[in-house]
Amino acid sequence: MDSNDLIESVSKDDRNIAALTHAGGIIFGFIPSLIVYLLKKDSGSAWLVQQSREALNFQITVLIACVVASILSTLLIGLFIFPLIFIVNLIFCVLAAIKASNGEVYRYPLTLRLLS
Repeated sequence: MDSNDLIESVSKDDRNIAALTHAGGIIFGFIPSLIVYLLKKDSGSAWLVQQSREALNFQITVLIACVVASILSTLLIGLFIFPLIFIVNLIFCVLAAIKASNGEVYRYPLTLRLLS
């Protein structure tokens, strides 16, 4: 099975939902990925569930990083970390949305795999 067969096996609706799930993390944090994961974990395709779980793991990691940065803000270090977190979140979410819209599997780097 080559990569073209894999891309064709994922439905267009699933690709759109996954792309919106990844892109929604830029503005809404973990909420879009949590909603998709909870709604599709029993009845959705395995690919969509895996992508929503991956997005949820990444957004939880971003949330933890923001909590640490807010604690470090008392030392003024966190003020420099917040823009870095935002830029990393933006770049990785856009890359994941593009890969998902093509039907490819995307794994975020630097992510705590809390849900498996």
